[in-house]
Amino acid sequence: MSEERAYWLAWAQISGIGPVLMQRLQQHFGTLATAWHATKAQLAEVEGFGIQTLTKVVEQRSRLHPQQLLIQHQQDNPHFWTPSDAEYPQLLRETPSPPAILYYRGEVELSENLGQTPLVGIVGTRKPSDYGIRWTRQISTALAKNGFTVVSGMAEGIDTESHSAAIKAGGRTIAVVGTGVDVVYPHTNRDLYKQILTAGLVVSEYPAKTPPDRTHFPRRNRIIAGLSRAILVIEAPLKSGALITATYANDFGRDVYALPGRVDDYPSQGCLKLISQGASLILKELDELLKMLGAIPKIDPLETSPAPAQLNLPILPPELQTVMNAFALDTISFDSLVQKTGMNTGAVSSALLQLELMGLISQLPGMRYQVISQ
Repeated sequence: MSEERAYWLAWAQISGIGPVLMQRLQQHFGTLATAWHATKAQLAEVEGFGIQTLTKVVEQRSRLHPQQLLIQHQQDNPHFWTPSDAEYPQLLRETPSPPAILYYRGEVELSENLGQTPLVGIVGTRKPSDYGIRWTRQISTALAKNGFTVVSGMAEGIDTESHSAAIKAGGRTIAVVGTGVDVVYPHTNRDLYKQILTAGLVVSEYPAKTPPDRTHFPRRNRIIAGLSRAILVIEAPLKSGALITATYANDFGRDVYALPGRVDDYPSQGCLKLISQGASLILKELDELLKMLGAIPKIDPLETSPAPAQLNLPILPPELQTVMNAFALDTISFDSLVQKTGMNTGAVSSALLQLELMGLISQLPGMRYQVISQ
C-alpha cells in the first residue's frame, strides 16, 4: 500500500505524534490516509488529541504533501518499512508502539519478518566480566547453530559479543541501533558493523545520518524486545538498559531469561532481580534453554487457513462470523486477522472483544488469539 506508506511517513513528521497516537489514529479511522484528511473535530474524538496536539496537527499538516514527502525521503533513506508494508516485522507490528518508520540496511530474510524464523534478543552490560563474555559466546553460538537469529543493540560488551559469536557460528544477527543505520556507534565496532551487513541487518527508527543521542537508546530497547520472541539478559546492573529491555519484553508478553550470578557481583544484580521477579533461569545445560525456546509457538503464515469447522458455534452476526472464519486451527495474530478479513483494525478489535465476552475465543500474549473448543 504505497499510499498508506506515505501517510505513515507524513504523520511521523508532525511534532507530538508518536507511535502510540498513530496506532490510535489507524484504529479509529481505519487508515492513516483517512485520518490525514479528517477534520479537527473528528481528530478530537481520538484519545490523546488535546487542544495543543490538534493545533500542531492543523498547522503542520497544511505544509506537508505525503506523496511528495515520500519521494524526497526515499532519496536519503531508500530502505525502510512502515506498518502498512507486508514486509514489516510482524511481531514488532503487534506491539503497542511499533516504529512508524523502521529503517534497515543489510541482507533481509523475510522468514524473520514473518515470524517463521525465531528471533531471540541478547542484552547486557557494556562492561561484562569474563564469566558474562564466556556465556554470551556459548549461548549465541548455540542459538545460531540451531536456527535462531540473534538480536542485540551493537553496544560495547554483551551486545558486541552476541553479534560476533552468532556471525562466527555461521548464523544471522540483527543490530537495533540508536542512530541512523548508516552511522557506526561505537566507532570501535566498525568491522563488526560491516560483518553484520553481510550476515543480517542493522535497523533503526531514526533516519540516515542521525548521530548518537542518549535519549535514543532506551527507546530502541523496545524494538529489541518487540522483534524478539524471547529476551536473554546475561549480565546487567540494577540500573541498566538491559532491564529496560526486559520490562518491555514482559509488557509485550515475551519470555524473559536471566543468567544467574553471585549475589555480591555488581554486574549480576539486575539478573538476580529479574529472577526474583519470575524470569526463567539460564542454566548450564543449554539444551534445556534451546528446548524451551523451541517450544514457543511459531507465528502463523498470512496465507488463508481453514476455519475450525468441527466446532459447534452459535449463529453469529456477519461481522463476527467473518472474524471467526479467519481463525486457523492453532493461534492467530491480530494483524493476520485484519489482513484475512479485510476489515479495519477498529472493527476487528470490536469483534474480538465481543467474541471473547461470548466465550468463543481467548487472547494470548503478544496480541494473539485462539478459538476456545466448544
